[in-house]
Amino acid sequence: MQGTKKNSSNPLRYFYWPIAKLACFLFTCLPFSLHSQDIPKEFIKTSDSLIFKAPSAYTEIDKALRTNRRDTLLMRYFASSAAKKKYLDGEAYALNQLGTKYRNISKFSVAIELHKKALEAADKANNLELKVYSLNMLSVAYRRIDAVKTALDYAQEAIELAESVPVLTEGLKRSKNVSLNGIGNIYQNLKQYKVAIEIFEKSLVLEEELHNKLGQAINNQNIGECYEELGDLRTALNYYRKSLAFNEEMNNDMGRVICNNSIAQVFIKQKKTLKAKEILKTTLSKSIALGDKFISSSVFINLGWAQMELGELEASEENLIEGIRLSVKYDLPRSQAIGYNHLSNLFIKKNDYEKSLLFYKRSKEIEDDITNETNVRYVNDVLFRYDTEKKNSQIEALARENELVRLKLRKNENTLLISTLLLALSSLILYILYRQFQLKNEKKLLTLEQSMLRSQMNPHFLFNSLNSIKLYIINNEKKNAVYYLNKFSKLVRKILEASSLKEISLAEELETIELYMNIENIRFSNEIDFQINIENGIDPNAIKIPSLILQPFLENAIWHGLSTREDGKSIHIDIKQENDYFTTIAITDNGIGRAAAEVIKENKVLKRKSIGIDITKERLANFSKDFQNTYEVQIIDLYDENKKPCGTTVIVSIPTI
Repeated sequence: MQGTKKNSSNPLRYFYWPIAKLACFLFTCLPFSLHSQDIPKEFIKTSDSLIFKAPSAYTEIDKALRTNRRDTLLMRYFASSAAKKKYLDGEAYALNQLGTKYRNISKFSVAIELHKKALEAADKANNLELKVYSLNMLSVAYRRIDAVKTALDYAQEAIELAESVPVLTEGLKRSKNVSLNGIGNIYQNLKQYKVAIEIFEKSLVLEEELHNKLGQAINNQNIGECYEELGDLRTALNYYRKSLAFNEEMNNDMGRVICNNSIAQVFIKQKKTLKAKEILKTTLSKSIALGDKFISSSVFINLGWAQMELGELEASEENLIEGIRLSVKYDLPRSQAIGYNHLSNLFIKKNDYEKSLLFYKRSKEIEDDITNETNVRYVNDVLFRYDTEKKNSQIEALARENELVRLKLRKNENTLLISTLLLALSSLILYILYRQFQLKNEKKLLTLEQSMLRSQMNPHFLFNSLNSIKLYIINNEKKNAVYYLNKFSKLVRKILEASSLKEISLAEELETIELYMNIENIRFSNEIDFQINIENGIDPNAIKIPSLILQPFLENAIWHGLSTREDGKSIHIDIKQENDYFTTIAITDNGIGRAAAEVIKENKVLKRKSIGIDITKERLANFSKDFQNTYEVQIIDLYDENKKPCGTTVIVSIPTI
């Protein structure tokens, strides 16, 4: 989500999109050609000394340059000098500091380009710490412009890279916390507030261990924002005040502005509007002085909101319009949506309903644009909500009909007619109860289908698959890229098609999982020996099974059994006709076994909760209702002759009669 769509029919005709926005990129295209006479001699001496020593650790570089890292002139000079001397670590550091500075004044295009150049320099220097730092800064910049998908990619890459070494330096520990915080922010943007709070709390504990006051301030602020969205204003206010206390202790002006803006926002919601207005007026002047258009836009909008609640309509309109203008100019879609919504409410108070409707529509358009990117990831959620709402509408319609019948009964004094209507009413109630029973079963089925589709199409698998294909493209392996891209698209199409079917043939299921294994095998350099063996006499086209039922077992075998095995990886599927009543499907891997896999899983910081097997069992139970016999799932641990774990076999018995 790169921002909102620029619409020429914008109702605020005195706003416009500056055609010179491309100028933001010119900065990154110009060489850092600075004359040494423009730079203080003391800084030149510091720069030359640092380049001569050439430390690679972030903390050592930062110790020398920390007091000057927000001075763009000095950082450009140092970046240029480091590049000339091929001191890539120092160049990456300076470019990241420049990127952070431009991000804080809402020049996001410039910031992103600088962070990308920093990542390139860190990569050439093979500096893991600075690579992780650069990835985190890219994630933050993309998140600020609501590019959720890209931000999540960079944050996940950063934390995976940080965890790739057995012993973390202090710099890597800090970067890992930034990654956790970034992932929490992304879940927050996706409105998964409870998940976000869990991640922020983990990050907060780690920041406390490092005695990092800034990290503690940021995490307390983020947790407060989540509780505010959940409607728990008292808890939110408590966390905002904790964050403010840390910022006061650090004398951090930017932190003060952010916290006070949030505290004032809670006060407005608590009807302490006058107090909120006083805080926002002071905060606004400080925000403008800092030059951060992202927070300035929010403060203007909140101030306009407070003034609207106090009846100061003209001042409210002026501040709301200024907040929206900043959000449009600097491509901040969420602020635009909030600002237009408040402006719509303002014009209701001014009895100008035509303008109110116009601004309300604009707010909804922007919210829809923001939602569209999220829907790419969570399309199954949207479909499920649509179906649920449709069913609820039907129930409401039946309830309204029921009420009409009752009104008629009250008006009719004829005993016979009353008896007839009572009979009709009883029939209708029975019908409603029957429909509700049907809807409840349908809703349960939809929930299972939604959960199943999410487990098949989880973001980790999709993004990792696309990244693997991307490597083929980068390495100019066009045939492999096209070959696997075709398989990937065919797999996604099959998953989406099968998700709407209650059952499919075993032959179709085997074709789908073969595609899935081909894609997964890319990341294992095709080391997995995958075989499907079908007993003679079995016609896979004649056997029906629930759609997409085998993938969760294969995923478990790969990620918990084979991922840590160094060589000789194999997964075999054996299909047999056990008797006239059951067909058995045995999935055997030669992984490390369940006990060892559980130990590895517990040692991971981010634990993925595997729910695929539970969903599969529920779907098998639902499928078996139409058969005389029920399903059976057995998980057998395999051991070699020395009693050491040598794999796992999962046996799924599918009823046929």
